[in-house]
Amino acid sequence: MLYLDDYIQHLTFERGLSALTCKNYTRDIQLFESLLEGADLYSVKNQQVRRFIATLHSRGLSSASIARALSAWRGFYDYLIQHKCFTQNPVLGLRAPKAAKTLPQALSVDQAIKFVTIEGDGILDVRDRAILELFYSSGLRLAELVNLDTSMLDFSEGTVTVTGKGNKTRIVPLGSHAANAMQAWLQQRASIKIVDKDLNAVFITEQGRRITPRAVQYRVKSWAIKQGINTDMHPHLLRHSFATHVLQSSQDLRAVQEMLGHANISTTQVYTHLDFHHLAKVYDNAHPRAKKK
Repeated sequence: MLYLDDYIQHLTFERGLSALTCKNYTRDIQLFESLLEGADLYSVKNQQVRRFIATLHSRGLSSASIARALSAWRGFYDYLIQHKCFTQNPVLGLRAPKAAKTLPQALSVDQAIKFVTIEGDGILDVRDRAILELFYSSGLRLAELVNLDTSMLDFSEGTVTVTGKGNKTRIVPLGSHAANAMQAWLQQRASIKIVDKDLNAVFITEQGRRITPRAVQYRVKSWAIKQGINTDMHPHLLRHSFATHVLQSSQDLRAVQEMLGHANISTTQVYTHLDFHHLAKVYDNAHPRAKKK
């Protein structure tokens, strides 16, 4: 598409967005190109984009996916106005169809502890125990975990430095169980011959390469089966569980926001609904007037 390469260069070098984010922007703008069916970028009107939204909705795309696409298109037109003499942004004021709000699933405390307590001394057992403990201890995103370098670990302070969305860096606590699991893994890691480009990677394969997100997802699902966790397990579920359990214990929404790396506290507030459900169950079980006959 005309101007797309220029825009991605702008996002990469001027705005400093990650390779993954730029890849997503590229895909969404190429989707826009396919919907244009040869129409000129300059001539697109607001009503046409409304029809594009309806088309995507009819194809079964989720509200979140459509909202992300709209954001990419809107940003692209903003760039065209600033740098390519375009005069209007036909995406302004448009929103994705509203979707029913769903609460993130979370494990119970007992389930979470059972899940991360992996037995075994094999090299993959030790590595995977460190991965699961770190997910649950520090609430990392999958991309943050696989991109960890050894320089980001500070065992003396009990912290991990991670680079999250928008290349924003934050420091999160490292719990004692996770720290012990990580140190055990680093001892095992020292016995692996690591390829040069991945020398600093914390989590690597037996072949000495940085572990991929897909590999972590596979290992998490595999361990869920082995540990008898009867749920659709994925790495983000441990992040949800981390946030829910910390909020239940501390009631400190701002602290949870900082640890999760959320730009807006409204994103974190979804966990207050989970906490309310927990409190409602306690109430139902404890209050004499709450019990149904």
